[in-house]
Amino acid sequence: MYNLLLQSSDWALFIGRFHPVLVHLPIGFLIITALLEVLRRFDKVIVSESVIRLLLLLSAIGATLACIAGYLLADGGGYDHELLDSHMWKGIGIALFAWIAWLLKSDLLTARLKTAPVLASSLLLVATLLTFVAGHDGGSLTHGADYLTQHTPEPFRSLAGMPAKVVEIAELGPIADVPNAIVYVDIIKPVLERTCTQCHGPGKQKGDLRLDNLTAMIKGGKEGPAIVVGKSAESELIKRCLLPLEDEKHMSPKGKAQLTENQIALISWWIDQGASEDKKVAELKTNDAVKPALASLGSSAQNEVADKTTSEPEIKVALGNPQAIEALQKVNFLVRPLAHGQNLIEVSAVNKPGLTDEQVGLLKPLSEQVIWLKIGGTKITDNALKAISGFKNLKKLHLENTAITDAGLDALKDMPHLAYLNLVGTKVTDDGLKKIAALKGLKSVFVWQSAITEKGIEEIRKTHAHIQIVGGLNEESVAEFVRLGEAKTLN
Repeated sequence: MYNLLLQSSDWALFIGRFHPVLVHLPIGFLIITALLEVLRRFDKVIVSESVIRLLLLLSAIGATLACIAGYLLADGGGYDHELLDSHMWKGIGIALFAWIAWLLKSDLLTARLKTAPVLASSLLLVATLLTFVAGHDGGSLTHGADYLTQHTPEPFRSLAGMPAKVVEIAELGPIADVPNAIVYVDIIKPVLERTCTQCHGPGKQKGDLRLDNLTAMIKGGKEGPAIVVGKSAESELIKRCLLPLEDEKHMSPKGKAQLTENQIALISWWIDQGASEDKKVAELKTNDAVKPALASLGSSAQNEVADKTTSEPEIKVALGNPQAIEALQKVNFLVRPLAHGQNLIEVSAVNKPGLTDEQVGLLKPLSEQVIWLKIGGTKITDNALKAISGFKNLKKLHLENTAITDAGLDALKDMPHLAYLNLVGTKVTDDGLKKIAALKGLKSVFVWQSAITEKGIEEIRKTHAHIQIVGGLNEESVAEFVRLGEAKTLN
């Protein structure tokens, strides 16, 4: 059975991941047992030996199960070996001392060995103390070496001889002088430290990968190099970030801090430009894909790399109906103003994967105000597009990973300003592409993993050269997809 578990990584990891649950059993039992033992020594409580024996037995069983699960979890790799060994042997020590203490408390040994009660109490004390030390190691393995001490306040830091606390960078920017910022040190590294190095740093290396320094990133881990210098589209770091959130290989894992599209754009640009450790922004070639992301780092008006061509022509519309907005929010739509002082809005169903065609109808009272609509990844069909056919100011529309077909695209013909359309993962064919190519304002359309063929794309490119059609993931298309998906405005 043991060999079978080790041979089956799924079984080993399945059982191993119960370690955090199981490890609390011996901790609780040992602390309660030690506390009762002390209190009854001072005649504060009356507890029978049989109760102490039972608690010690439960402690020993719990510690043993935790050790087994911990060993199987560690077999998955990605931990600091020295710290892991320390944690493992302390855990084994806890289990061993608990078993011996239980035996010493038995009637047989107590009757034959006069020092048995004293030895049992001593071993109980040692086992209890070890749980705290082993717990510290466990926290360090999971969250980093300084997990427990990271937020130690003054004056205790100074008294303990600890270095001054390092202030964490929660977000990028603002950077006072973006052109003279060192790209890796001032932009890339802070992003990785906030989102990646907890699991891929000095204290823990999932998949044997470290992302806390450039050499380690190029060397990579079990899955190969994290970055391929000059080729962001071939870099595992970028590939993992672009995977769907539900994909088990998506980084960062669901529930953890995620890289924003701007941050992915910046890292992609840095890799494509050679992944230098010491070059400044001004020393690297900027492109339209990265300019909005760089602009977001600074204080804007003085930012030399800001892209002035993305400003939205002023569109005057009335204030959106408050009751209509409230109705959308009640069914988990996100509604946000496009910019301060404007009545144009962005509506997103990112928190509503179960969105239906009928619920899209709630948008109708806001047909003039909606300029950016995200309804991708939902259950909508062609009927949903009929509900938004009169949205004359709509410029960006996300329909990716839905049941939209060629027939539904007929509803877009009355959207003269539609400039961005995402059809990734839909059933739209070459015929559908011909329909949307007729839209006068269309500039960018994303169609990979749809039913549209390369031949169909080439035909449209010949007759509509002004439309950028992205039919697959390559270096340029990834960067462009990130830029257009993040920017809230289009010409």
